[in-house]
Formats: sequence, structure tokens, C-alpha cells
Amino acid sequence: MMKADIGLIGLAVMGENLVMNMESHGFTVAVYNRTIEKVDAFLGGRAKGKNIVGCHSLEDLRDVLKKPRKVMLMVKAGQPVDEYIEQLLAVLEPGDVIIDGGNSHFPDTTRRTAYVERRGLLYIGTGVSGGEEGALKGPSMMPGGSIAAWLLVKPIFQSICAKVEDGTPCCDWVGENGAGHFVKMVHNGIEYGDMQLICEAYQLLRDVLGMTANEMSEVFADWNRGELDSYLIEITRDILAFTDADGSALVDHILDAAGQKGTGKWTVSAALDEGVPLTLIGEAVFARCLSAMKEERVTAAAQFPRKASAFFGDKAELIDSIKQALYASKIISYAQGYALMRAQAKTSGWNLNYGGVALMWRGGCIIRSVFLGKIKEAFDRDPALANLLLDPYFAGVVKRCVPAWRNVVSTAVLSGVPIPAMSAALSYFDGYTCANLPANLLQAQRDYFGAHTYERIDRPRGEFCHTNWTGEGGDTAATTYHV
Repeated sequence: MMKADIGLIGLAVMGENLVMNMESHGFTVAVYNRTIEKVDAFLGGRAKGKNIVGCHSLEDLRDVLKKPRKVMLMVKAGQPVDEYIEQLLAVLEPGDVIIDGGNSHFPDTTRRTAYVERRGLLYIGTGVSGGEEGALKGPSMMPGGSIAAWLLVKPIFQSICAKVEDGTPCCDWVGENGAGHFVKMVHNGIEYGDMQLICEAYQLLRDVLGMTANEMSEVFADWNRGELDSYLIEITRDILAFTDADGSALVDHILDAAGQKGTGKWTVSAALDEGVPLTLIGEAVFARCLSAMKEERVTAAAQFPRKASAFFGDKAELIDSIKQALYASKIISYAQGYALMRAQAKTSGWNLNYGGVALMWRGGCIIRSVFLGKIKEAFDRDPALANLLLDPYFAGVVKRCVPAWRNVVSTAVLSGVPIPAMSAALSYFDGYTCANLPANLLQAQRDYFGAHTYERIDRPRGEFCHTNWTGEGGDTAATTYHV
């Protein structure tokens, strides 16, 4: 019997394409699906004549795999993963490897790694980014979990993943327990931010400048030839140029109600837990929530009608300003995402290679762009870089873009065009670069009504004071703590 190099469970779009990718790189793959008919259909269709072995039970899968066995789950995140882990633990042996390639929440991966290791097996939670095309032709992969498992799967993962120009694979070991899925979660959060920023640029071009879809496609094509060169800008160019059956722009016929699967929300929740101001991605998540309220928005629009003023300025100049605002905001999005990674790594005891993460995102994934090479260079210059805004290259870019950025935000506000992510990015920049925020008054308010104490600028940090503001309170202060 032909022995397989790896097994894969779950023959949906991503699973099927990963199997085809693995087989095309010389690996024999065994496949199983809960619905057995799907296995047979796959073997009789795309997989026909390939080095792919169909299995009708987990026992069949176990028996056909080379030891130590490697089984990859491409199933829905949550309970299905836990159920398959239990079933696999019942048939596999110590030393075998279970791999979760879905979009699992990183605390679940941390829990599962410890559980599987206690049973004598190894566990990997890996982010896989790139969608259907990436899975087939080369995704970005972010594995973490049992370090002993990495050498067992490294030849397969680094063969099938995307490669950058010099052949470096967009896959490397991220860290212990849930680190791989955490980095993938942050990737998805940044993806939310990138997409929202592009949509805001699109709305400014459409509603302030009155441009057609074809005209906007040409703008995005131009932007994709420069510093904004990225997969998302590229597909936006193509989407805007795509026509419906009647020759009109298809994008104009699509309902403005966005969906989401939850990874953006997880990213914002993690930022709240770590006390990291992830404002841009938060606004991107909420923008999708607001878009879903279509009926309410239509009702509200009728109550508060507004007519966009005709634009009489320099059209080319505003287009360039929008480009600069988009690029500066993108820098903020990544700065916030990397700040979250640094905070979570400290909490979880991970030793993340931040430049390496940028390299993993350079190819295959949804946020792939030329821009990520600059992030890699920033962390090569300073591996302990606290914030991208403190890197000389990014500081220079933002300084150059600030005037245009402010012009775009003010133009949007005066025109009644919502740009929550772009304006949140500017507010974060202004806050991060402000030496004296009004939080002194906020601390006084907290001490006034709750005796929460405050620090003084003329005393050492960590020394807390309380004032009896009304003359009627006592000298007892609340315990100082931070959420």
C-alpha cells in the first residue's frame, strides 16, 4: 500500500486546494471528510490520477500515513476542532502530530497544545492566509505550538508556501502554543484595516470627486505601481474595472452591507485585554457593523438629507492627497498591530521575530505588499523597535504625508463623508506624538468622584496622591490598579 506523507481532514475550498498544492510539490496526501461522498467525488474529480489517497475512516487515515503521522485539520474553528482532536487521540500514537490549519482563536490553540502534549502527541496551530488561490499556489503560513513538531512538518510547509523574490519561504516557526494563530489573527485584523482604508479612499474619490468606477480603477492602477503596491490595491483596481452583463460597473450593483467572520473582533478584544490602542482596526470592525444596519441607515439618511458640494479644487492634487493619507494611515494600522504583537508576546512569554513576521506576510497572504519589506528592514535596524513611527524611514514618510492627510480628513468632514479608519489613524498619530494629553484632568476627575489617586509631575513615577477635593471627603484612597 502507498504510504502518505501527510493526512488532511476537511475537503472544503481551502482543504482541497492545499491537498492539490501538496501533491504538486511531490507529497503523497491522504484525505478524509466527515461526508464520505465528498472524498469519493474528490478522488473521481480533481484528484483523479494524483498521488492522493482517499480514506473512509480515521482508522484508514491512520493506517496509510508514514510515522510519525501528521494529520492536518481544515475544519470550522471551534467545537469541530475539539471533536476531531478527541477522535484523533483515540486512533493516533504518541509522537504523532495534529495540525489545525483553520482560523482558531489563539487561546484555544494554547489550551489544545497543552492538552495534546499531555497525551504524548504533538500539536501545531498554523495560520494559513491567501484564500483559495493562495492555498493552491502558495499561501503564507504561520505555525506555532509544539516546537518538536516543527522539523517534522517544515519540509512540507516550506515547500508549499509562497516565496519572496529571493526564494525565501513565507513560512517559519512563530512560537510556542497559540503564537501562530495569534499572528494570523493580527494579520486578519490588519486586513480589516487595510480594506476599510481602501474603501474610504474609494468613497472619497466617488462622492467628493464624482469619479466613475473606470476612472477610479485607473487611479488604483497608478497607485499599485508605487509605494502602495499590494494585493488589495491590485484587486480593487480589477473590481472597479469589472462590468455587469449590461456593461455597467458591477461594484455599483453590490449591496453596501459587509460580512465578517470574527477574527477582526478577536484582534480588538485582545488589544483591550492588553491595553493597546488598536483604534484603526477597531473602527474598521465597527464600520462593518454599521454597514450591516442597511435599513436603519436608509431611514436615517431620509431624516438627515445632505447634498455633497461640488468640488472646485485641483482634482489631481486631491487624488494625490488621498494616496498620501491612505499610505500614512496604513503605517498606523501596522504600527498598532505590531504594538499588539509585542504586548501579547510579553504576556505569553513568546519570542516573536517581528521582522520574520513581516517576511511571512510578504507573499501568499491577503495583506501582501511591497510595504512589508520596509517593515522587515525596520526591525533589521532595531529588533527592539517599540513602534514603527519611531523608525527613521517610517517617521520620514509620515512627516511627508501629514499635511495631505490633514487636508483629506478635513475635506471628508466638511463633505459629510465618513472616514472612520483614516481619521482614527490621524487621531492616534496626534495622540502618540503629543507630549501632554488631557489625561491629567481625567485623573483629577477619577480622584474627585472615586478617590482613584493620581501621580504628580513634580514627584517620581509610581508615587500616588489623593486630594480631598470637596473638604467633606476623607483621606482614604482607593486601591490603585490597572485593567
